[in-house]
Amino acid sequence: MTTTIMAFDRLGAAELDAWHALRAKNPLLDSPYFHPGFAAAVHATGPPVTVVVHRDARGEVAALLAGHREGALLRPVGWPGADFQGPVLAPGTMFDPRLVLTGGIRAFAFDHLLDGLAEAEPWTVSRRPSPYLDVTGGLDGYLGRASKSGRENMSQARRRAAKAARELGEVRFAADVVDEAALARVVELKRAQYRATGAADYFAEPGRVELLTRLLHTRDPDFAGVLSTVHAGSTLLAAHFGMRSGGVLHWWFPVYDPAYGHLAPGWMLLRELVCAAPALGVTRIDLGRGDDEYKRRAKTGESLVAQGLVTRNRARLLLRRAQESAVAAAKSSAAGPALQRLARRLRGR
Repeated sequence: MTTTIMAFDRLGAAELDAWHALRAKNPLLDSPYFHPGFAAAVHATGPPVTVVVHRDARGEVAALLAGHREGALLRPVGWPGADFQGPVLAPGTMFDPRLVLTGGIRAFAFDHLLDGLAEAEPWTVSRRPSPYLDVTGGLDGYLGRASKSGRENMSQARRRAAKAARELGEVRFAADVVDEAALARVVELKRAQYRATGAADYFAEPGRVELLTRLLHTRDPDFAGVLSTVHAGSTLLAAHFGMRSGGVLHWWFPVYDPAYGHLAPGWMLLRELVCAAPALGVTRIDLGRGDDEYKRRAKTGESLVAQGLVTRNRARLLLRRAQESAVAAAKSSAAGPALQRLARRLRGR
């Protein structure tokens, strides 16, 4: 067995074919984050993508893990905007995470590792829920699985859409549009939200707007960016930019105009997406890790994602455990925004 490190743009047909084949065999990897199209877009617009390629005794590709090198540290591809992380491999394949500690890599830091990789347990320091909506059957199907709170909010969204129509003009929903002006508005509103909450500005780094623009124009049947909008008259009330692969839509950058917050336009948008799911071929909307109230209300289920650090340096792992403990303490504390900002810094976000 051999493990090598390759730049993404040096992967050949054999490696890319194996990537698609291994992912197709493993239903746990149906998120668009595991599609090579995501790694390709990140590599083209941001920090270079490095791929750890593990081959079995026959020389065939058995697992791939894409990430970014920061000196001796490897982070998952797309970090810090990667809501699902982990190796691409077939079900039942054993993968020792220490295999990535090669070629000068001394540590692999993860914060959204897809749960289920038993071999990562010694380096896992915490787990958090990542909620999703099962939208099989569209709105009727969703309502049959949703909590009472989810059903109530969807009903309120319908009434508020009627109110928006009376106050602002006809309400129009677009499930999947290629509109750079609307995407620019999404970025503008998201950056304003970051400033208001004290969160790190994802778009402060060069190339990330370009990444979204590239994904917006990616229209592969199995992998694409998806921009959805809700207008009332000429006013953009809410929008969302995410990615889709197969039947999975990942809820990535949702925004709404705070001037119309009384209308709960985010719920209006989510309801319209649930309604449109059958036409889009979508059966699940992944909301991503987070304890936002709307996620708790809307979800029909959740998976777990793990946080940790693969390293041979025990002191470094213990430090990571201490940092996670501080994050947990800050989240549960009543001390307010200052501790929340500390938690985000400790996560490196």
